[in-house]
Amino acid sequence: MNFIMNKKSKKLSKPSIVRRQNIAKTRLFNIEEIDLEFDNGEKRTYERLVAGPNGAVMIVPILENNNLLLIREYSAGTDNYQLAFPKGLMEIGESVEEAANRELKEEIGYGAKRFLAMKQMTLAPGYLTHKMNLVLAEDLFPESLVGDEPEPLEIVQWPIDDIDGILKQDDFTEARSIAALLLAKKIIENRN
Repeated sequence: MNFIMNKKSKKLSKPSIVRRQNIAKTRLFNIEEIDLEFDNGEKRTYERLVAGPNGAVMIVPILENNNLLLIREYSAGTDNYQLAFPKGLMEIGESVEEAANRELKEEIGYGAKRFLAMKQMTLAPGYLTHKMNLVLAEDLFPESLVGDEPEPLEIVQWPIDDIDGILKQDDFTEARSIAALLLAKKIIENRN
């Protein structure tokens, strides 16, 4: 269903980028300032965090018994351990499936034979260019690769039928993991 707030509104055009300048760079972040001009003549300066060019993947791995596999790892942003799905940056030249399979092997010790792309999503698109590819992984098999984590990750199995239980967990707060969980649940329900 499409709702139009104003019958006189026209299709929006992206603003023109008048100037782009890097104003700060760290090992992880590049902050860019962009001057924009909108169709109506308004001008604004925005700052944004520019992500790497390859994007990232988050994987919802599901075992044959309909248990999900999650990881619990330390998150510096919240200064505590968080329960989430395996994830990581895509490497140069990797497809979404290749990156998903590599991250699974590094983080939970499984590979997958089947992948289903669920959705590409953004996080705070007003100031962050990062894109995350959410992927459902099935037909899992044991296989490990060495990852870059500073400590072993705790692997947690959770029944997909207990969505309410996982959503009540104090350490399951990451919005991307919650979105991935709900998308995966919907896909699996629609198959039955």
